[in-house]
Amino acid sequence: MEYRQLGRTGLKVSLLGLGTMTFGEQNTEAEGHAQIDRALDCGVNLLDTSEMYAVPARVETYGATERIIGSWIRRRRGRDRIILATKVAGPGGVLGLDHVRGGDNRLDRRNIMEAIDGSLQRLQTDYVDLYQVHWPARATNFFGRLGYPHTDEPDLTPLEETLEVLGDLVRTGKVRHIGMSNETPWGIHRYLQLAEQRGLPRLMSIQNPYSLLNRSFEVGLAEMAVKEDVGLLAYSPLGFGVLTGKFLDGARPPEARIVRWSRFARYNGELAERATAAYVAIAREHGLNPAQMALAFVNRQRFVTSTLIGATTMEQLETNLASIDVRLLDEVIEAIEAVHRAHPNPCP
Repeated sequence: MEYRQLGRTGLKVSLLGLGTMTFGEQNTEAEGHAQIDRALDCGVNLLDTSEMYAVPARVETYGATERIIGSWIRRRRGRDRIILATKVAGPGGVLGLDHVRGGDNRLDRRNIMEAIDGSLQRLQTDYVDLYQVHWPARATNFFGRLGYPHTDEPDLTPLEETLEVLGDLVRTGKVRHIGMSNETPWGIHRYLQLAEQRGLPRLMSIQNPYSLLNRSFEVGLAEMAVKEDVGLLAYSPLGFGVLTGKFLDGARPPEARIVRWSRFARYNGELAERATAAYVAIAREHGLNPAQMALAFVNRQRFVTSTLIGATTMEQLETNLASIDVRLLDEVIEAIEAVHRAHPNPCP
């Protein structure tokens, strides 16, 4: 396993991190524990979760993923073996989260304090290593939105308040470091500016989508990540499994997430299929597993701190973990770039 520094923290996190949002919906507690055990055996030390998981977000499964990780921590006495990251949900209207703090889950002091206390209780620990804002409160282009329609939002919680509360959590020891998720270059710049001006905690990471089907991070955010030491925790590196090739030619495996839940349309569509077919053809031409080629492409980027892999079966997990040993030849990279020029970012 390769390890990279998390921002300016001094913490070394594994280049492959374990994403856990299937725990409590597609995976049972026992399966979740087995995945954590296997990932740690392979050198993974970063576990990423969120208060709103499992996914898709439902009142019945709210907090289920954190509870499964918490029971693993208790039974294995494994807290000191992991770097633990979780998130506070942004305003509920974005994803229809009326069950999270009554739907009035702003990124203000009351909500963040309530969120972290709930997460710590479910995780059965007294601190998290990385606490992330899951998505911005303001209306901006995230979760597949490319355009930017400006909206005046007089009731918006100021970023200053959000950062001040996070700073209090760091000072009290409930949180060691902070990060953002689904953020924009302006958002990262503003948080860094506020931290410097007010002596508040500095962002150490950004968790955004990045894959062969969505390289939008490279425009603006990649430069921020490298020059400001706010590295990317890349989520959906396989585009919800699309880049494995298992959905090509109309295939629809019934157990797959994008088949079971129609709301996950972000990686569907004709453009995605064309690009995926081309990437899978490159992998097969060079004797590579398509999933491992896709993950290896993410792993090789300088702006990536950790690639968050997820799985519903141990076979999938083993395939993803083995990507750490895959090195892409120059001709493979050249072929990938040719496909990207022909089909740029089909799944933003």
